Amino acid sequence: MLFSPGWRAPVRQGEVLAVFTLGLLLGGTLSAAAVWLLSGLATPLPPPVRTSAIVAVAALGAARELGLVRIPLPQNARQIPPEVLQTRLRRGSLQFGFELGTGVRTYVPAASPYVLALALLLSVPALSVALLTGATFGAGRALSAVLTYLARDDRRPALLAVRMPRLKAAAALTVLVALTLLLV
Repeated sequence: MLFSPGWRAPVRQGEVLAVFTLGLLLGGTLSAAAVWLLSGLATPLPPPVRTSAIVAVAALGAARELGLVRIPLPQNARQIPPEVLQTRLRRGSLQFGFELGTGVRTYVPAASPYVLALALLLSVPALSVALLTGATFGAGRALSAVLTYLARDDRRPALLAVRMPRLKAAAALTVLVALTLLLV
């Protein structure tokens, strides 16, 4: 459980959420910086080839989320150990957020983040664009925790489970359309 047990806890839930969010932003930004560094390897490819590959992967990601093709995602499906949050709540929340924000050590169930990472890699963007994209990834992951914190509704997990496939499909289609319009 990310949040502390209540108002009598030594660390307030909002504080834990803020530290967790900071970790998410730092982790996302670091991952984007790493992708940006690697993007230099794509420069020998002609721009039309890179553009075609980005749009093709975005279309494949959308097809996966719509259930038209079955493609496993390249991810580490292990969870972050519970001990991370049990020893020191603030430090553990920062570490948990950082690891979740990198998208490397944790489960990422949707294709869209992978499509965007590949688009960053192949488009060879400015460093500021890459860092902003990474921070946005972290903020997007933080949004789920913030909404859960604000909702305080026991039915929320069940509602999310029903809506998640549609949300993933809508996100993948949005990414496909946005990248196509930006690149073509």
